[in-house]
Amino acid sequence: MVSQKVTIINPMGMHMRPAQLFVNEMSAFPCEVTLHADGREANGKSILHLMAACLKKGTEVEVRCDGAQEKEALEKAVELISSGLGEA
Repeated sequence: MVSQKVTIINPMGMHMRPAQLFVNEMSAFPCEVTLHADGREANGKSILHLMAACLKKGTEVEVRCDGAQEKEALEKAVELISSGLGEA
């Protein structure tokens, strides 16, 4: 398992559009992807889990990847979040 902390920077947080982008990108990897923030855990391959997590701008998220291609998945997840998920 690998993990890294990153902060949500897009103005509207993880709403429908960026959540869908994140899920689409993470679904390409065979490993588990989990986001941990404020005592909550969300499956990074489930748009419903990401929406329910209410990840707002400024929230520090720990991305954890476990399984095959975990390092590549973590790099992509951190890149997506750090770049504002296409909105910042």
